[in-house]
Amino acid sequence: MKTIKLGTSNLEVPVVAVGCMRINSLDKAGAERFIQTSLEEGANFFDHADIYGGGKCEEIFADAIHMSDAVREKIILQSKCGIRQGQFDFSKEHILSSVDKILQRLRTDYLDVLLLHRPDALVEPEEVAEAFDQLESAGKVRHFGVSNQNPNQIALLKKFVKQSIVANQLQLSITNANMISNGVNVNMENNSAINRDGSILDYCRLHDITIQPWSPFQFGFFEGVFLDNPKFPELNAKIDEVAKKYDVSNTTIAIAWLLRHPAKMQPVTGTMNIERIKDCIRASEITLTREEWYEIYRAAGNILP
Repeated sequence: MKTIKLGTSNLEVPVVAVGCMRINSLDKAGAERFIQTSLEEGANFFDHADIYGGGKCEEIFADAIHMSDAVREKIILQSKCGIRQGQFDFSKEHILSSVDKILQRLRTDYLDVLLLHRPDALVEPEEVAEAFDQLESAGKVRHFGVSNQNPNQIALLKKFVKQSIVANQLQLSITNANMISNGVNVNMENNSAINRDGSILDYCRLHDITIQPWSPFQFGFFEGVFLDNPKFPELNAKIDEVAKKYDVSNTTIAIAWLLRHPAKMQPVTGTMNIERIKDCIRASEITLTREEWYEIYRAAGNILP
C-alpha cells in the first residue's frame, strides 16, 4: 500500500488506516482473521479510542493480534482520549490516566500516536502541554494530534504544546464535504458557502497536519451509508460508472475520492468485513482524474457556483 508521512513527523504510515471501533462485533476467530487480512494487505495502522466498547475494543484487538514485542514492531497504534460520560476532559490527570489504561489494554509500552478526542470546552492548554511532555519523556507516546478541532482550537494548543500536532481526525465523506464545499463557494449566497469549521482543511494543509477522515461512507451524523442507498441514486450511478471503468467496487471509489484530494489525507475505515477492508485498501492503487472527482462531487448534490 502507498504511504505518506504523518504530519511533520518522520512516521511513514499507510494511506488507509484501519478503524477498530466495531471490532467488538466480531468473535475471537473473526477478529483474528480481520486483523491478519489487514496486515497481509499492508494496512498496519490501527486506530483506537478509549471509549470504543468502553475499552473492550482495545483488549479484543490485543488478543486478536497476539500482541508481543515482535508483533508490536510491525504495527502502528493510534488511540484517542478525552471523552467521558456526560463530559469532555483534557485535564492533565485524565490524559495521563487514560493513556496508562490504553497501554494496559493494548498490552504495549507506547502509542505511536495519541489524539485528543472531541474538544473540551474547559480545556486548559497548559495542562495539556504538561501531560504531553510527561508522556513523551516517559516514552509512552511518540506523536500527538487532535480530533474534531478547528483552527483556533489547534492554535491555542500550539501556543503551549511544544510537540507537533501531526493529525486531525475529522468527519468527511463525499456527502459530508462541507470543509471542501465552503472553500469552493466562497462569498456565495448558498448553504454550501457556510463555513462551519474555520477553514480547517486549508489550515491543516498550511501547517502540515494530516487530516484523517472518519466515517468515509456515512451521510449525516451516523444516519447510514450512502453507497447503494436509494436516497442517493445519482451519486451511486456515477460511483458505479467510475467503479466499472477501474474494475473495482464502489467502496474502493469512495475511498479513492478522498485520496485524490491533494491534502494527502489518511481515511479511517470502520468496516469489520474482510472483503470491504480489502476494497478500501485497494483505493491506494487508484488515482481518479480531476473530471471524475468533480463528477462524483456534483452527483452527491454538491454545487459549483
